[in-house]
Amino acid sequence: MFTRDIGVDLGTANTLVCLKGKGIIMREPSVVAYDIRNDAVRAVGTEAKDMIGRTPGSIVAVRPLKDGVIADFDVTAAMLKRFVRQALKGSFFSRVRMVVCIPAGVTEVESRAVYDAAKVAGASDIDLVEEPMAAAVGAGLPVWDAAGCMVVDVGGGTSEVAVISLGDIVTAQSIRIAGDDLDEAIINYVKRKHNLLIGERTAEQIKIEIGSAKPFENETSIEIKGRNQVDGLPKTVTISSQEVRSAMSDPISQIIDTIRLTLEKTPPELAADIMDRGITMTGGGALLRGFAELIAEETGIPVTVAANPLDCVVLGTAKRLEPDSGFENYVFRRGKRFR
Repeated sequence: MFTRDIGVDLGTANTLVCLKGKGIIMREPSVVAYDIRNDAVRAVGTEAKDMIGRTPGSIVAVRPLKDGVIADFDVTAAMLKRFVRQALKGSFFSRVRMVVCIPAGVTEVESRAVYDAAKVAGASDIDLVEEPMAAAVGAGLPVWDAAGCMVVDVGGGTSEVAVISLGDIVTAQSIRIAGDDLDEAIINYVKRKHNLLIGERTAEQIKIEIGSAKPFENETSIEIKGRNQVDGLPKTVTISSQEVRSAMSDPISQIIDTIRLTLEKTPPELAADIMDRGITMTGGGALLRGFAELIAEETGIPVTVAANPLDCVVLGTAKRLEPDSGFENYVFRRGKRFR
């Protein structure tokens, strides 16, 4: 009765927190602003994200996770601690049980860092779950059946592809190319083509508004503002959706190649199941216009986007918190060594 169960999707771009019995209670950008003079945390989440590119020299706004793993341990632990404190605001519990999702392709050192960060944040019992497994459960796929189902989770830092059967991952591939790389490709294209320097937030806005993986009706363009590389003055240029699609083509192709590689390593019987059931996409990358259709064309397999692609991973952790969750056959093997 003195234990509180928390599920955390510790993402490169966003962190989502759910409480057992209450569902998702927090959805914040994975950004921390801190004072370099005394290492004091000034802001986390949305407030900190608004500071990116606008801080004085004494304050730094950073994203402490890179490519799905912890790049700055102390800042990540401080961010997680602040999120846990906000989630349990007004509650007094002696123990916190935390389920945290991590990419399928992490090393033991990287998974240990997540475990230690959760410890520092105040969790007394920590369970690690691989993101594609949580995403498949959160998307409502029949992962407990003796039949194959395939999930493609395109997040901010990593793209996870996995084939799951009987409550465990049969084969999986993890590539550290995802939404952030699409933004970076847009930044580099605008810099090279238009001699204009833009920031991450502008690139993300371009991707969301006119980005696509394949041609679509009523192609459009938008005006973007940045700093001219030639004279250093502010400048406005117009960029088309065709240009954005061309800029993002390389990282998109690498994600599709990872899907093909996973299919090549899938046992024949499970491959037949996937042909019948199709591929399910989750994560923010699933919302990119035309991405699911392009994957279907390239693989010859039907592709559907989950109902709530941004929430699938954290909803999977919420399922893990339930007493009769069906997770009995699933064990994150590296995590057992940490106990």
